[in-house]
Amino acid sequence: MTSAVRRRVLAPLALAQFICSFAGSNMNVMINDISRDLDTSVQGVQVAITVFLLVMAALMIPGGRATDRFGRKRCFLAGLAVYGVGALLSAAAPGLGVLILGNSILEGIGTALLIPPVYILTTLLFHDLTARARAFGVIMAAGGVGAAAGPLIGGLITSGIGWRAAFVFQALVIAVILLLSRSVPDPLPPDPARSFDVRGAVLSAVGLVLVVLGILAADDNLWLTAASMAAGALVLAWFLHWVRGEERAGREPLLSVGLFRNRASNLGLITQNLQWLLLMGTSFTVATYLQVVRGYDAVQTGVIFTAATLGVLSSSLAAERLAKRRPQRTLVMAGFGACVVGVGVLLALVRGSPTPWAFAPGLLLIGLGLGVMLTPSVNVVQSAFPEERQGEISGLSRSVSNLGSSFGTAIAGTIVVSGLSAHAYATAMAVLAAVGLLGLATAALLPRGRTPT
Repeated sequence: MTSAVRRRVLAPLALAQFICSFAGSNMNVMINDISRDLDTSVQGVQVAITVFLLVMAALMIPGGRATDRFGRKRCFLAGLAVYGVGALLSAAAPGLGVLILGNSILEGIGTALLIPPVYILTTLLFHDLTARARAFGVIMAAGGVGAAAGPLIGGLITSGIGWRAAFVFQALVIAVILLLSRSVPDPLPPDPARSFDVRGAVLSAVGLVLVVLGILAADDNLWLTAASMAAGALVLAWFLHWVRGEERAGREPLLSVGLFRNRASNLGLITQNLQWLLLMGTSFTVATYLQVVRGYDAVQTGVIFTAATLGVLSSSLAAERLAKRRPQRTLVMAGFGACVVGVGVLLALVRGSPTPWAFAPGLLLIGLGLGVMLTPSVNVVQSAFPEERQGEISGLSRSVSNLGSSFGTAIAGTIVVSGLSAHAYATAMAVLAAVGLLGLATAALLPRGRTPT
C-alpha cells in the first residue's frame, strides 16, 4: 500500500474517531444553554452525556463482534448513518427526552458500530509494525484532540450560533466521512454464517448499565446506588459464567475469556480505562465549575480548554518519535505522572486565583500526559493478539475506554452536581488525582520492552 493510499484510508478512520470523541466532551460547555433552552437541570444534561458514553461502552463489544458477521466496512457505514440521524434529531430536540434519544441513544449506537471497525481496519490494513504504530498514533491523536478540543469548538459554535448548531456540525462531519470512506477497503470478507451471542450481548450491556446507573444515583440515594451496582456485578458475573460455558461447549461466545489471559493486554486495558476516566472526568468537572460557579459562558469555557487541546496535539504529534526512543511502559508512566501533576496544579493555582488563566498550566500538563500515553496503551492491547481476534479485542478495548469515559463523567459529575461549589470541585479533582496515581501504579507493571518498530 503506497503512502498516498494509506493517507486516503487513514483520513476517514481518524476523522471518525475525532467526531466520536468530540461528541463525548463538547456538551460540557453547553450545560447552561441546554438546561435553559430545554427547561431542565445541570443534572439532566449530565445524565444525557453519561448515557451517551454508557451506550457506547455497553454496545462496543457486540459492535466489535458484529464486524465479523456483517463486514467491517458495512458496520462502519451503518454506524455513520445511525450517528448522523441521531445528530440531526438532537439538533431539533424540543426537550430533554428527545435529546437523550438522539444524542445519547442513536449517536451512542452509531459510535458502537463504527469505532470497532476503525481499529480493526487499521490493524488489518497496516501490516508493517512501524506503519501500524504511526496509524494508531494519528487515530489516537484525533481522538485526544477531539475530546480536548470539544469544549472549544462546542463553545465557539454555541456562542456564535447556538447549541443546536453543534449537532448540525457533527452531522456535516459525518457526511464528509461517508464521502471519504469510499476509498476504504475491507481486507476480509464478511461471514454471514458466523454465530452471534445474543444472550451474552444482553448480559454484558445490562451489567454495565446497572453499574454506571448506580454511580449516577449516588447523590440522591445511597441504597439505590448499592443495589444497582450489586445487581450490575451479579449480571456481569452471570455474563462471565455464560461465556465460559459457551466456550466449553465448543460454541463461539460474545467474548472469549482467553482475551484476559494476556497479562500485558490486561494492564493495557486498565490504563486505557483510567486515561479516559481522567480526560472526561476533568473535562466535565472543570467545565461545570467554570459555568455554574464562576458564571463563564460557553466560549470563555471553551477557550480555557485550549491549553489541554494544545497539550494533546503537541505530544500526540511526537508520539511516533517517542515510541522509537522510549519503551511503552515509560511513556504510559510519564503520561500518568504528568496528569497527576496537572490535577495538582489545577487544585493549587485555581483555589488562590480569580483569573481563568490559572486553569491553563494544569490543563496543559493533563493534555501533554494524555497525548503521550494514549497510543502506547492501544498498541499494547491491539498488538497482543493475531488478526483473527482483532474483532473481539477491538470491541473490548473500545468498550473499556468508553466505560472509563462513562465512569469519569458519572463519578466526577455526581460529586460536582451534588454541591456545585468550589469545595465540590476540589473533591472531584482530588478523586481524579487518585485515579491518576492508580494508573501510574498499573503502568509500572507493564512489560519493559520497547515498542516494536
